[in-house]
Amino acid sequence: MRRLSRQICEAVTSALKGEKVVPPEAGRILWNTFQRLSLTRTYHPAGPNALQPSEVEAWCRMMRLPLEPRHISIIMDMDRAWLDAVYAKTRRAQDGVKSLPQRSSQPLTAALTDLLLG
Repeated sequence: MRRLSRQICEAVTSALKGEKVVPPEAGRILWNTFQRLSLTRTYHPAGPNALQPSEVEAWCRMMRLPLEPRHISIIMDMDRAWLDAVYAKTRRAQDGVKSLPQRSSQPLTAALTDLLLG
């Protein structure tokens, strides 16, 4: 299972680089499951959130897909590889250059505060 996990995680990072990817045949169901779960991913101001095991469990129950704990572990490994690749893109700065956090040019107004906080 470690070999399958490594192969499928490499496929995830290759797909994020824009390369054409053919996932391993043994992991096709896991690949499709991860792709569908990733579409439901939530985001916060700094970027995407990790998939939660409860979301995976609920999706498997809803789709009547009997995955074993080792399969769930591979899906979580895929998610970790996906998050690492996505966050590596946002953290990348040139060597020797200090980077500041993103800052909006829009001033904070009462209407914007109401929009954000409800």
